[in-house]
Amino acid sequence: MLNIESVIIAGVADAIKTIFKSDVDTSLIQVQKTKKEFKGDFTLVVFPLLKLTHTSAEETGTKIGKYLLDNNKEIKNYSVIKGFLNLELSQEFWQHFLFLVPIGNLIQKPGEASHIMVEFSSPNTNKPLHLGHIRNNLIGFSISRIIEETGKTVSRVNLVNDRGIHICKSMLAWKKWGNGETPESAGEKGDHLVGDYYVKFDTEYKKEVNQLVSTGLNKTEAEARSVLMEEAREMLRQWERGDSEVLALWNMMNSWVYHGFEETYRQLGVSFDKTYYESETFTLGKDIVLKGLAQGYLYRKDDGSVWIDLTSEGLDHKLLLRSDGTSVYMTQDIGTAHQRFTEFDIDYHIYVVGNEQNYHFQALTLALKKIGFTWADKLYHLSYGMVELPDGKMKSREGTVVDADDIIGEMIEKARQMANELGKLGDYNPEEKEKIYRQIGLAALKYFILKVDPKKNMVFDPEESIDFNGNTGPFIQYTYARIKSILRKAEGINFRSLPHVDLNEKEIVLLRLIYEFPSVISGSAETLNPSLIANHIYEIAKEYNQFYHDYSILQAENNDLRDFRLLLSETCGKVIEKGMYLLGIEVPERM
Repeated sequence: MLNIESVIIAGVADAIKTIFKSDVDTSLIQVQKTKKEFKGDFTLVVFPLLKLTHTSAEETGTKIGKYLLDNNKEIKNYSVIKGFLNLELSQEFWQHFLFLVPIGNLIQKPGEASHIMVEFSSPNTNKPLHLGHIRNNLIGFSISRIIEETGKTVSRVNLVNDRGIHICKSMLAWKKWGNGETPESAGEKGDHLVGDYYVKFDTEYKKEVNQLVSTGLNKTEAEARSVLMEEAREMLRQWERGDSEVLALWNMMNSWVYHGFEETYRQLGVSFDKTYYESETFTLGKDIVLKGLAQGYLYRKDDGSVWIDLTSEGLDHKLLLRSDGTSVYMTQDIGTAHQRFTEFDIDYHIYVVGNEQNYHFQALTLALKKIGFTWADKLYHLSYGMVELPDGKMKSREGTVVDADDIIGEMIEKARQMANELGKLGDYNPEEKEKIYRQIGLAALKYFILKVDPKKNMVFDPEESIDFNGNTGPFIQYTYARIKSILRKAEGINFRSLPHVDLNEKEIVLLRLIYEFPSVISGSAETLNPSLIANHIYEIAKEYNQFYHDYSILQAENNDLRDFRLLLSETCGKVIEKGMYLLGIEVPERM
């Protein structure tokens, strides 16, 4: 694909050599997109060039602009505003761009191959996935697709937190109060059933603590004397010792949860190349920690616990093994990271984990470096913000979390109600309707979450997300379906030659957005930010709808104009389809 920025840079270098008799380091030639409030397509920042031209910014910009206009057919006009040269591209350039470049070639993939591993989801097996997990999964899966689009190899991995005190809480509660209940007997998904027992443990634990407080103990003393919590700790110790009865219970309840997770992942449309389990990596982590202790990188306290001193790196002392020998999250993550870099030739490892774990990943990287792993610098924590509903935060121990399955089901139901109210699917059979309800509901959910910069906290508003107007997934889907309808009515496009037409401003705006699409993808991959693509696709959909309402396509004044607008429509549709694919969103051809 013609890279007009490169053409402009080469033209500016020629202008400086010809007019000002000076060679220029092209890194000084800064070309950027023209701001919306000014007329033009690209802008040259003049200030860095003044040390070569020895004239004012206005004179330098004017002379370079005139030179480009006289010597580059791609330039139609220019204007100088202070130290900025705004360049307007010719209609011929835009027409050739649209006609000669297939959409598949819009993405320029770099030749240098690299392998990126992206870890996302990382659920605990003591509860179902919730709204926070939805944001995690959507960000991780979208980032994976976006990085792949730039030509890199991506491995999607999941780390299941299937051991630890929180798992034992659910197990102990089921053992005490479950009476042999199973997902089948309860008529409930396995992950939901196990989550119920996690909440049951917390309820009973609070009762016990409150009872102890009523005897005159303070809360800290009461918690320390909790029999229930000590039973859970003992169960964890038994698990780590390989107690057969505890392991059998653990395997049974985890299997319930895994079946539940698989269904939720299927509903969300996310998948993984490999799943790791902390139960299989924590011993490796313990071995590494003990080796680091023997080598003097770590130290042991009087109670037998093992720590690492990170104070020289600006952090504090970090626990790696408890006094009873059981491991902590940091131990497990050390083992998992080592296993992955041993198994794969990874150039970069991205952890998609919420911002409440910022300290943890800082400490993990520093600990791995201190222990001696050179690949520790290849770790990156994609720290995303929290997601809440309009009525506030969620707390899993208290059973107030909004489960992912409930959110998905609610969004599909809202899509069904909305589509029926608008009468959009009247001629569809029931099976087709259900498929489109699901596509619309999931698009509403996914797009609303992904259009927000991952680093920001956000509020997910189900009502706002399902609207067929505004910056929503259903609006973009409807625009795509509109384009496909137009193309069906046109019975295809078959060009023999480039149509020469006079472009209006709306058409140029759309062409500019199409041209920018590859750089938006590159920027999204570099910053790990799917919202750049989401909002760019929305801009295309919004501008296309305005174009559609202002100008006739099938009934254009002549065949050349008709064909050009059909090709423009088709290309807009392909960009929307590609962008939504990178977000993990389906686009129905009819709505």
